[in-house]
Amino acid sequence: MGPSWYNVGIALSASLGTYLYGFDTGIITTTIAHQSWIDYMNHPSTAITGAVVAVYIAGEAIGAFLQILIADKLGRTWFMQLACVLVTIGVIIQTASVNIGMFLAGRVIAGIAVGALSATVPIYLSEIGAPKTRGLIGGLSGVGLSAGTLTANWVGFAGSFAPYGPVQWRLPLGLQAPWGIILFICLATYMPKSPRELIQKGDIDGARQEFAKIRSDVPPHEVREEFALMKAQIEYEKQRTFSKYRDIFKVYQHRVLVCIAVQVLTSVTGVNVIQYYQTNLYKSLGIDAKTILALAAIWGTTAFVANVVAVLILPDRWGRRKMLLVGVACVIITEIYSAVLQREFQNTNNRVGKGFAILGIYIFAVCYYAFINSTTWLYGSEIIPYSIRSKMVGLSAVAHYTVNVGFTEAGPTAFANIGENYYYVFVGICTIYLGLIYLYFPETKQKSLEEIAAAFGDRVVELNEHDITVEREVFDAKVAVSHVEDR
Repeated sequence: MGPSWYNVGIALSASLGTYLYGFDTGIITTTIAHQSWIDYMNHPSTAITGAVVAVYIAGEAIGAFLQILIADKLGRTWFMQLACVLVTIGVIIQTASVNIGMFLAGRVIAGIAVGALSATVPIYLSEIGAPKTRGLIGGLSGVGLSAGTLTANWVGFAGSFAPYGPVQWRLPLGLQAPWGIILFICLATYMPKSPRELIQKGDIDGARQEFAKIRSDVPPHEVREEFALMKAQIEYEKQRTFSKYRDIFKVYQHRVLVCIAVQVLTSVTGVNVIQYYQTNLYKSLGIDAKTILALAAIWGTTAFVANVVAVLILPDRWGRRKMLLVGVACVIITEIYSAVLQREFQNTNNRVGKGFAILGIYIFAVCYYAFINSTTWLYGSEIIPYSIRSKMVGLSAVAHYTVNVGFTEAGPTAFANIGENYYYVFVGICTIYLGLIYLYFPETKQKSLEEIAAAFGDRVVELNEHDITVEREVFDAKVAVSHVEDR
């Protein structure tokens, strides 16, 4: 049985947060390339232009730190609403910028917002998704990211046909503004609070009501049993208080390290380097400017289609572990293929050889976005206990952004000095990851978030018949009427 349309609607709405992440990250590449932007900003130096990307990533890291500090206090929905306000302000400032200082300020604010959203959306979706369909529901956060990248690529391509002037870069930036407002409205109206969050805060009745809504397509006895286990497990974990991060690592070492490792994986595949610098590759192969933008847009389309098809079929059938193993193995093979063909044909007139070199970049997009993109954010969110989920996923996001900026900033220098051999750095790291995933990443498909604890050797509260009977009586008394109305 698939998820209810209500749950799919919630997931698609929440994925607007990651859509903004993909769009805002991607659109800046074409923005700073427009001569109209360069002239308007008084020909900023290379260092200032680099700062446009650097301050944005710094903002993302700040957003992840905000998640660590205040996300649990505000709650999932309020924290995302705060991020929606910030991203809208950041986009407006960028769009209306009259100098480079104002533009950089807008980049920082938008970066803080998407840094907060990119880690919170997967957490939220993992907490509302049913065990049998959580791969699809949670995986839609990754689809949102690839959809944002797709949109940015095609908007950038369309911008190449626009007449010279500020509109050429202001309009693409301004197209982001409505999405933060739409997500804010969705969160304020029909999107539910996380039942696990309400249990943690002691609002058991509210948790039952929200849980009944998001499980309206599940047989009543399964709803009661899942809620009873969820409530018992969270209340058990609440008994553990951690005053220091060292204590968290001591108790949940395996789960925390895997959470961080799986987020860093998204950077060490080289996907951001390839995405940002693919235009340099096309240029080195002798391709004209407009065709370069078209190829980048087609690359984004390929990534999006692969992501959608995979999320609809694989996470709840194959499982997260198998997808990561297959994805990393495919990335290794395609990066070796790309490095070899680029070395052979980059400085030749062999058009067929150059075509096959470009094909390697497209095969990489299929491999990464089909098997890794959605899986990493989902897996990292679902393996951490509720009591430390926001903090640890936020910490893993900080690690992701830190590693990402290192590899991305090194890209121009690396390609200038060692060329396509830079791919072998990612090949080596991904080879190590194959062993790590095989040895230390347990499967989570078809398990509730509470049952996942057992896969890491942690205790799962055992329910007896009395617990289930009591919960059935209370559940029926509290939510029966609203459950019928929702159906």
